[in-house]
Amino acid sequence: MKFGSLFPGIKPVIAMVHLNPMPGTPLYDANAGVEGIYQAALKDLDALQAADVDAVMFGNENDRPYELEVNVATTSAMAFVIGRLREKIRKPFGVNVLWDPDATVALAAATGASFVREIFTGTYASDMGPWTPNAGRAMREARRLDRKDLVILNNVSAEFAHSLDARPLPDRARSAVFSSIPDAVLVSGAITGEAAEMNDLEAVKKALPDTPVLANTGVKHATVADVLKIADGCIVGSSLKVDGHTWNAVDAGRALEFMNIVKSTRA
Repeated sequence: MKFGSLFPGIKPVIAMVHLNPMPGTPLYDANAGVEGIYQAALKDLDALQAADVDAVMFGNENDRPYELEVNVATTSAMAFVIGRLREKIRKPFGVNVLWDPDATVALAAATGASFVREIFTGTYASDMGPWTPNAGRAMREARRLDRKDLVILNNVSAEFAHSLDARPLPDRARSAVFSSIPDAVLVSGAITGEAAEMNDLEAVKKALPDTPVLANTGVKHATVADVLKIADGCIVGSSLKVDGHTWNAVDAGRALEFMNIVKSTRA
């Protein structure tokens, strides 16, 4: 399995580098420019790697209001920033262009990312309008770009959205693994920073005993040990920020404390 080859023998903690808003988006800081995006990302990357997280993921979480098809300027700017950071990245890294699977795959190909995260399957009513991602198209694009090695993390419980599929979440997850062959499945809360229900995490893992299942949102210092008893890893962002606030910079002390808790569960 590609996921196990990337993270052998561990339940990985994948930590977020939330890039500042990209050029052309409503919250973009034109005075700081792309250089400001790079400098902020570098500080967060250094803090996370010093805490010894298992992997990092670069995402455009700040590009609100979100879009289902991003402007090419967003992907280009993200590629530029990650490219400048590339020689400083010492951990496996992934990318996520919200909420665009095709752009996410393209960014991974451009930057050499090992993994991607996105909503690849399902039908949703969302804050961004009707949402119908196309896993087949995105994964064929990965193949066309010669990235059949790319590890695909499929979030099956989309944030900022309600699934129009009446099947229970475990059934949707099991079906997505069969039909769309992701390398891992992610379970999320309602929005960024909110925890997935433990019952949902348990139910999806029970339905998919042979597929890695990760907690995607809202994992905190107080809950990570319990989460990792069930899940095969987690993605964490807000909990590692100053005051635990999503839009703040990474707090090196909080990140180190979080990883110390994780390592104690591995002992």
